[in-house]
Amino acid sequence: MAYEIRWSPEALEDLENIADYIARDSKYYTAVIVEKMLAAVESLGEMPFRGRMVPEVGSTDVRELLVHAYRLIYKIDDDTILVLAVIHAQRLLERNGRF
Repeated sequence: MAYEIRWSPEALEDLENIADYIARDSKYYTAVIVEKMLAAVESLGEMPFRGRMVPEVGSTDVRELLVHAYRLIYKIDDDTILVLAVIHAQRLLERNGRF
């Protein structure tokens, strides 16, 4: 069963901000990182539980994939994957209602 992939508006904004930040130094590296992030998220359609549980949340349905220095945080809900956030791995996860 393939899961439907959706992005929250906040996660799309996170991705755009990260791309803008990386592009200051290298447009090539921006393309590489964003492409890897998108491919990682797409792979969740077939393997949604491959990411680890988010330690700060402690719920089996909120998971994350690590791509380079970024955490792709997502929620598994029935037959849907919702990408909640894309944050730098060194940032603390803020409890702001997204999770």
